[in-house]
Amino acid sequence: MSQTETKENNDVSFADLFESSMNRSEVREGDVVEGTVVAVQRDHVIVDIGFKSEGMVRIDEFPLVDGERQVKVGDPISVAIESKDSESGLCQLSKRRADRMRTWDDLEAAYRDGVTVEGVVLSKVKGGLAVDIGVKAFLPGSQVDLRPVRNLDKLIGEKLRFKVIKLNKRRDNIVLSRRKVLEEERDKLKGETLAKLVEGAILDGAVKNITEYGAFIDLGGIDGLLHITDMSWGRLSHPSDMFRVGDEVRVKVLKFDAATERVSLGLKQIQDDPWTEADKKYSVGARVRGQVVSLTDYGAFVELEPGIEGLVHVTEMSWTKRVKHPSKLVSIGEEVEAIVLDLDISQKRISLGMKQIEPNPWTQLEQKYPVGTVIRGPIRNITDFGVFVGVEEGIDGLVHISDMTWSNRVKHPSELFEPGIDVDSVVLNIDVENERFSLGIKQLTDDPWRAMPDHLMPGCEVEGRLTKIHPDFAYVELEPGIEAIVKAERFSDDLRQVKAGEVMNFRIEEVDADKRIISLTR
Repeated sequence: MSQTETKENNDVSFADLFESSMNRSEVREGDVVEGTVVAVQRDHVIVDIGFKSEGMVRIDEFPLVDGERQVKVGDPISVAIESKDSESGLCQLSKRRADRMRTWDDLEAAYRDGVTVEGVVLSKVKGGLAVDIGVKAFLPGSQVDLRPVRNLDKLIGEKLRFKVIKLNKRRDNIVLSRRKVLEEERDKLKGETLAKLVEGAILDGAVKNITEYGAFIDLGGIDGLLHITDMSWGRLSHPSDMFRVGDEVRVKVLKFDAATERVSLGLKQIQDDPWTEADKKYSVGARVRGQVVSLTDYGAFVELEPGIEGLVHVTEMSWTKRVKHPSKLVSIGEEVEAIVLDLDISQKRISLGMKQIEPNPWTQLEQKYPVGTVIRGPIRNITDFGVFVGVEEGIDGLVHISDMTWSNRVKHPSELFEPGIDVDSVVLNIDVENERFSLGIKQLTDDPWRAMPDHLMPGCEVEGRLTKIHPDFAYVELEPGIEAIVKAERFSDDLRQVKAGEVMNFRIEEVDADKRIISLTR
């Protein structure tokens, strides 16, 4: 957009409005001024703008984080004058309008200078995506990537960089392109790669795509084909057995056609075939050392010597830790020690185990912690289905949510426990084969519902403590492990006026011990 077009649109910048407002002794509607927050009320924020009267901004114009508005007394703030001398005697101000005007100034500069802007993809709309760059903008589907993207939904929530390719402030219209950003990056990388792309060169790249016959390696703006027959001295049934998209790999340029920019790559050509002597070096049960050279979801490949790699499956890494991904225990380049579990020279495969270096601690747990043993340990993790309690280093026991309390009113373990606190529990079961340690907390005490006290019968007057309050009902603790429920229509006061922890008197209406339900009334 040219300066002439901007003037024709009568668009006034944030900086112009702010400067003009600072040069006047009186503010006018539409001016942008600087102020200071002097009070934060329920619905409004009061701002001192340095003139005859103070102003107010609606509280919902401030961001909400963890249930709290991000504003406090003393904060400096830029606001736009919406109206003067409202019924409350205050000027009506807008933070959102001032922010929007500043954002438009920045976007016009980015459009004019051709610089990139950052934004978050909000949602899928007709023809493309809606993007938040301070204001809402449109990203056409054709401008999302270098190649057509079939599933635009996967980009929702992503923070990306864009070029502004169309901007009309008067119509509130902004069009973005991510494709132009990627094209510039690709062209720059391509030039750098071409300068060093010669036959025999050793280059680093990343796996871009995998097919039945090989893998395409991104060398930096130019793709090369690493055929399956040039991947390894060993036999591969499919390139995916060795690579995943995104894997980094070092390859040798076997052939390069500058006219067509076709590149043939090789991996096994970097080293001689070492497997001819492997059976003499790596017998089953041998202790070996090597360097981690690749990580996958299912394990870590360990280079025992150039050309010979063994796989440590994720299940063979630790006796006690539940390893979700090998990167939790090892990293590329790290030297590790392992035991040879299996050797197949014909398939050029070696299976390794790291946990076999140490004795299996689970074999001793049954003797050390018989069923019924009471233990004390810290809560190491809280999940939807229970809490994990530390038993020993690397060994946790699970207290299932159903074994926490006799009341069965717990929707989530976090209602009762916090990570790090020590709790007592009783051993319920130890499954050595599957490495599972089951604990219980409610089993430390007798089930109170099996011996219902006489004073907890229909018609009895009882005292209880409110534990959880909902709009239509509330839970009341009558005794440890025994909770009752009182519905809103059976509560003499408005449930919104009471708080958890208050102790009140109730009368028991109904008791169903089998279903663990006690109904109360006020």
